[in-house]
Amino acid sequence: MLFQQKKALVLSDFDGTISRVDVGDGVLSRFASESREAIDSAYIRGGMGSREAYGKIAPLVRVDAGRLRAYVLKCSAIDPYFSRFYRLAAKKGVDVKIVSDGLDFYIRAILDKHRLGEIEFYSNTVAFGGEDTLTFDFPQANALCGRCGTCKSKILHDHRLMYEKIIYVGDGHSDICPSQYADLIFAKGELLKKCRRESAVPYRAFHDFREVSEYLKKNV
Repeated sequence: MLFQQKKALVLSDFDGTISRVDVGDGVLSRFASESREAIDSAYIRGGMGSREAYGKIAPLVRVDAGRLRAYVLKCSAIDPYFSRFYRLAAKKGVDVKIVSDGLDFYIRAILDKHRLGEIEFYSNTVAFGGEDTLTFDFPQANALCGRCGTCKSKILHDHRLMYEKIIYVGDGHSDICPSQYADLIFAKGELLKKCRRESAVPYRAFHDFREVSEYLKKNV
């Protein structure tokens, strides 16, 4: 029996893409005991990867699960068109998965809040310890590179043979590498700037998931 590829897969970033705000950045800013400006600057310049940055930030964060959940649910706001897009994708037979260099705790809480808990997502994980401490783990890291906590490129490659087309949706630094292995990119923010400078992959600027929905209606 021949292997039958599925139609299409949409891989989407979470913070700044599905979530209108960068929840991870907000969490680390709110609950870090010291400024992480130097760490952030090194990450943005490319001097360190996100995995190393998380390792340096973890000792600075003090919060328990209850306070973190309350904060996340209070500040979260997802793209107003995302739920509609997700339902359309299901109707079209298009799979949707989330790839994030953020943390599983807040992604799960926000998806559950919006009754989207069935969406599969890949991310870093957080564990709560004594005295309000946190530890981070990186189940989706790439041992051959190790820069990112979650290697979105590896996840894309793992799904490549299963789909006729992979569409990538993102906005930030961690989306630049994986998007270049997709068949089409929906980009905003830093990712859009990079695509405009140089991209071997067709891309479209977007503001919200209404535009991604319109593409699915006409092309899938």
